[in-house]
Amino acid sequence: MSQTSDIFEKHYDDYRAQVAKVDFLSVKDRLGIEVKEDQAIIRFADEIYTVSGARITDASGNRPGYAICVVLFKYILLCPDPAPYDINWVALTEFKQTGQFTNVNFFASETEGLLKESFSGRLEAFVRACKKMGATQSKLQMPWDLAMEMDVLPKIKILVLFNDTDEEFPALCKVLFQKHAQFYLDPESMIIATSVMAKKLVNLGCG
Repeated sequence: MSQTSDIFEKHYDDYRAQVAKVDFLSVKDRLGIEVKEDQAIIRFADEIYTVSGARITDASGNRPGYAICVVLFKYILLCPDPAPYDINWVALTEFKQTGQFTNVNFFASETEGLLKESFSGRLEAFVRACKKMGATQSKLQMPWDLAMEMDVLPKIKILVLFNDTDEEFPALCKVLFQKHAQFYLDPESMIIATSVMAKKLVNLGCG
């Protein structure tokens, strides 16, 4: 096992130990999760995961990748009290916790940039991929070719905005968050979560 894998395993075990101390029943309403015995059932990026102090498993019973595990652990551990509700759309950089060490460049390249490059000239494929993820057309009147709202986690929704390329301008993609998302995940975890979403959209759009 590589040194990096060792570090990931250590962090994974540390998170498990912290989650083992959480009473899922006391946080289930604030997080919008289901609880079965000592397990939390969480929908993330339109997939179902089971989380406990012992392990995280996907619908097939396998442990998901480290990035997904981190997001799910953080979602439970950062549970706000009381549950905030502010559905105004904001950019990642508008969150209070976003600072100089937040990897906004990764977000720009691996979420917004990935979607822009993958779906440039393929607007219909982008719409289909979004709908496969359970996204719905935004009711807001916005000057974008595509404006879709989709759930990342039960209490975190994103707005995906996309203008396709034309004779004058290249494609453009922006991802916005409901303002209360900052209380459910730290900015780095939100960056990881949206990169997972983006990769899944690309995979769905290529199918």
